Amino acid sequence: MSRQAYVNGQFVPHGQASVHIEDRGYQLADGVYEVWAVFGGKLSDAEGHFARLWRSLDELRIPHPMSRKALEVVLKETLRRNRIREGLLYLQVTRGVARRDHAFPTVPTTPSLVITAKSLDRAASNTKAEAGIGVITLPENRWGRCDIKTVGLLPNVLAKQAAREQGGAEAWFVDAEGFVTEGASSNAWILRKDGVLVTRDTGANILRGITRHSLLDVIAKAGLKVEERAFTPAEAMEAQEAFITGAGALVTPVITIDGKPVANGHPGEMALRLRGLYIEHAQNAGI
Repeated sequence: MSRQAYVNGQFVPHGQASVHIEDRGYQLADGVYEVWAVFGGKLSDAEGHFARLWRSLDELRIPHPMSRKALEVVLKETLRRNRIREGLLYLQVTRGVARRDHAFPTVPTTPSLVITAKSLDRAASNTKAEAGIGVITLPENRWGRCDIKTVGLLPNVLAKQAAREQGGAEAWFVDAEGFVTEGASSNAWILRKDGVLVTRDTGANILRGITRHSLLDVIAKAGLKVEERAFTPAEAMEAQEAFITGAGALVTPVITIDGKPVANGHPGEMALRLRGLYIEHAQNAGI
């Protein structure tokens, strides 16, 4: 069975899916997106993703493409048609098709909605996590509204490419004050030597990571201490552990920063423990 994509009201073969050349998402990055991790055929952290999607749309004044209930039906049908048990589901909403102009169209447009899904090899993902990844640091050069999950990701693309060229898997942005904001597609964490976990507060206009939010709940249930505050690359280098979180990464240990080892240069026990606890949470909390 070939992959199926949902495009503006209908399912079509993935290889034939398309949008209009004057879709504002294509021409102006005038749109938002969400990514759900899928466990056992269910959408993980669904409530958080729906809430962030509605917020992002509202911040950009893009109408909701359909009701929550209707969208849930379409998302689940996308998983069913693609026979996805373990994987990722991608959703994108743009302002729609209009004659190219930077300002909003004077005549209201119908939002464009695209949904795709793909399978992931969880065993391979776990093997990668057990090996750990490297990150590099780069100056923060994104717009000031990273709290909106917009499709305008060119700085993130360049950061990811820079990381790949330096043998890493992720890049951490560092602001003008010298503090880590977040990764190109993840949130950044460290574990201090006194056992306290640290991650940047979302008041800094970083993306309100849904995996991050759920992990905070997991951490609280485990009785662990956490501080939501800024930290520097230097503090990260002195930490006992470092790791990232995201719908794709889940919880993945960081073993090097800018080519230098974090602690002993091996995946941290806490990060791997939290990965297991998060996966257990995600498997039990899907819809």
